[in-house]
Amino acid sequence: MEMQEPFDIEINNVVYSVFPDEKDTYTIFKEGKEYVQIIKDTETSWLKLHPETGLPMFGMDEEINRIGAEITKELGS
Repeated sequence: MEMQEPFDIEINNVVYSVFPDEKDTYTIFKEGKEYVQIIKDTETSWLKLHPETGLPMFGMDEEINRIGAEITKELGS
């Protein structure tokens, strides 16, 4: 599978740049600065990865889920 190209999404007038990493994992830049790494958990749920350990951090995060939903829309899958 080839690497996907980075793309931008916009949520509430904030631009996020999405850089695909490995499967279902993305590095997100918010307004040009590295912001968070996220991973798809289920069809509707996304998790933040801990910056140092890379392990998923459980707990509802509306912003992360909104970013994930936009990624899902963008990729059309």
